[in-house]
Amino acid sequence: MNRDGTTVEAAAEERGIRKPSWEEGPADLRLVPLAVAAWVAAACAVGVAGWWTLTGVVVCVLGAAVLLTPASARWFGGASGEGGVDDQGAVGGAGRADGVAEGRVRRGVSGGRLRATACAGVLLCAAAGATSAGLHAADLRRGPVPALAQEYARAQLEVTVTSDPRLTRPRVRGSETVPVSVVLNGEVTRVERSDGTAHRTRAPVLLIVPPGEGRDEWLRLLPSTRLKVGARLAPPSHPGDPFAAVLKIRGAGPPRIIGPPSALQRTAGELRAGLRRATDGLDPDARALLPGLVVGDTSRIGPELRHAFEATDLTHLLAVSGSNLSVVLLLLVGRPGRAHQVERGGLAPRLGLSLRLTAVAGGALTLAFVVVCRPDPSVLRAAACGFVVLLAIGTGRRRSLIPALAAAVLVLVLYDPWLARSYGFLLSVLATGALLTVAPRWSEALRRRGVPGGPAEALAACLAAQAVCAPVVVVFAARVSLVAIPANLFAELAVAPATVLGFAALALAPVWAPAAEDVAWVAGWPAGWIARVARTGAALPGAELSWPGGWWGGLVLALLTALAVLAVRRLPYRGPAGVLVAVVLLLVVVRPVPLTRWATGWPPPGWVFAMCQVGQGDATVLAAGGDAAVVVDAGPDPVPVDRCLRELGVRRVPLLVLTHFHADHVAGLPGVLRGRSVGAIQATGLEEPPAQAAFVRRTAAAARVPLIHAEAGERRRAGALEWTVLWPTTMGATAGKAAATATTGTATRAATATAEAAEAVTTRGGSGVRSVGFGGASGGPNDASVTLLVRAAGGLTLLLLGDLEPPAQRALLRAHPGLAPVDVLKVAHHGSAHQDPGLIRAVRPRLALVSSGRDNPYGHPSPRTLESLRAGGARVLRTDRDGAIAVVGAGAGLVAVPGGG
Repeated sequence: MNRDGTTVEAAAEERGIRKPSWEEGPADLRLVPLAVAAWVAAACAVGVAGWWTLTGVVVCVLGAAVLLTPASARWFGGASGEGGVDDQGAVGGAGRADGVAEGRVRRGVSGGRLRATACAGVLLCAAAGATSAGLHAADLRRGPVPALAQEYARAQLEVTVTSDPRLTRPRVRGSETVPVSVVLNGEVTRVERSDGTAHRTRAPVLLIVPPGEGRDEWLRLLPSTRLKVGARLAPPSHPGDPFAAVLKIRGAGPPRIIGPPSALQRTAGELRAGLRRATDGLDPDARALLPGLVVGDTSRIGPELRHAFEATDLTHLLAVSGSNLSVVLLLLVGRPGRAHQVERGGLAPRLGLSLRLTAVAGGALTLAFVVVCRPDPSVLRAAACGFVVLLAIGTGRRRSLIPALAAAVLVLVLYDPWLARSYGFLLSVLATGALLTVAPRWSEALRRRGVPGGPAEALAACLAAQAVCAPVVVVFAARVSLVAIPANLFAELAVAPATVLGFAALALAPVWAPAAEDVAWVAGWPAGWIARVARTGAALPGAELSWPGGWWGGLVLALLTALAVLAVRRLPYRGPAGVLVAVVLLLVVVRPVPLTRWATGWPPPGWVFAMCQVGQGDATVLAAGGDAAVVVDAGPDPVPVDRCLRELGVRRVPLLVLTHFHADHVAGLPGVLRGRSVGAIQATGLEEPPAQAAFVRRTAAAARVPLIHAEAGERRRAGALEWTVLWPTTMGATAGKAAATATTGTATRAATATAEAAEAVTTRGGSGVRSVGFGGASGGPNDASVTLLVRAAGGLTLLLLGDLEPPAQRALLRAHPGLAPVDVLKVAHHGSAHQDPGLIRAVRPRLALVSSGRDNPYGHPSPRTLESLRAGGARVLRTDRDGAIAVVGAGAGLVAVPGGG
């Protein structure tokens, strides 16, 4: 009671602080040790030999038996039963003291029995987890499939599909792009060896289907479909993989189906296909994202959008999770804590449903969710976590939720022990636990400081989930997202409407397709908002912070997070300190160029040339004045080249030169085009490898950027830059020469039409080039590299060799016998051992720059090449050790500045 007669609660109400409708009691953690024991035991058992698992199970069972004996109860009760009689017992007389002491002993024995039983339960749960894991792991080691995999044998197999087909991610290996294959999980039921013998078995496998004409048919397969395949078997790459063998399918034709899918899977497949059809007319991002938000169908999500979601820690929206189900259940039951009130929320009371019928309806929705999203382990995990949310919505009793979550974890780990080693499962459990325990307290603390209820709950949920999940993400991703919390807050505004409308479109698609398309069109607005949030957050210069990976990196981040939480609670001036931290984080994320240059020295003022750190590949930049630059090659990945260009402040690219079509030079092309005005793309005339040349053509056409061929002898100018194409010389093919002639003028028109602050002037034949062609070289893609001789501001000269091999280097020297020494040499082919000493002696560079990836498997750069360059008087820098490299000045003031991102 306050002095004015009002209660503390009333005063709090007047200040806008509402007392929560639920009573927060102490957390019930009794089931947590049981779930953790089963989890840890299963995680250990799936990766060890069977006799180790058996030994562990026997030890746990024997230990539990010992703990359940009366002697153990007395031993556990001894500590609590020790101690003398208190003063009141002494005053009351000896008899009373004896009675008190006897009761204390009985209570001590009873408490000891409970403690011993609890410890025995932990050991028994560990034994159960290890047993389940051991039995599942035994399936991978018995039968003919593992033996055939060890022999890399070929066989005919009958396989039941157990997952949705999916495409592998496009990636670069060396100079080639790894073909995108179809991957799906299955279970082998029959094996026919090459000698004709057949065996019935049951073994989980992973099927890999090479690219080919039958890819669409493979992608349309539904779980429970039975196939007959011919394949070469191979053992799994890692000991902990949950399959007995990898089946590499022979040929690229359509699958041979010997049994249709079940009625349940057909129904789910038709619903999912109906949702995809309903979203066909949406914008690309909404079209790709909406099926993923609703049913976890990520088949349309491309690499760029996926990376944006990864950079902003929004990937949980792309996977089926408990949040998907909770949104639908929220419509049914309403807000947490109101289920037992007279005026309940949600649709259930308006439909006249009692609490029991509401629970039944929620269970039916959960079952439908599992059917549509496929009853595989990840969906079952989502359903279990969604059931936890259902308890919160239906009862409003948060104290009962931790036991429910622990029970769900225990059941799921025993059902599928491979979940014990799943990062996704760990993140799901941690996030759910944080939302149930940490978030409510943080939300209440924010409300006490004047934050309104809704924003306080949303902010507390994001902070709690990020605090517990970020250390785990660091373990396998080696990065920390600095925009995760604001990105999740903004995305959360659209998650509920997109999910609800998406489920409505899903339900309408089989019965009323036009209405489903209309609903999907409306759902496309919030889905597009989420995609824009992800892309905007990922595009910020400081969106991600590199962090040491592995468990040590995760442990360090967890400790720092704990220290930060303690500091926030104990800091005397939390308000001003919070504002200061927010401002610093904002500057780190936005990274204004002047501030970044002052703080890091990168990029150095007046830089003329920069070599980006893009891993095992090439991407170099020539300053053309202001925010314009000529870019030579794009590297193997769009992300690092885009980041490099953003750090350099490049917004306009009058010309992008692709020296040749190897993937480590062209696969990053989308990163150069992202958010920049590009006048034209110039490439070599030899379109090999054909797949990567086709990729460049498709990407250029999609961006509406003209693609032209380079021709030896042509000269160009952009701002203070001037350069001459030295190589490749005449192709010897009239068509190729005609194409180069016809498109040279196109480059000038494109550059003028886009109002670039650069002038492109092209001439041919002024260099006295002799027609050497590829006859003097190997004729491969490396020897077709576009080679540029550049003159920059102040008279700085640079020679950019692409990936020329020694035969082409010698031919280049013969074609240009008057080639003079240069200031900067971009060393050919990542500094490999294949260099022509005569060319190195002729150009005598002052700076030799090598672009190579850390720990690359090719040994680049070669020590012999580095020694040869240093012997000629060059200072050698390499991106694998020095990071990005910038060249500043000319003549006596020539300086190379290493250490960029």
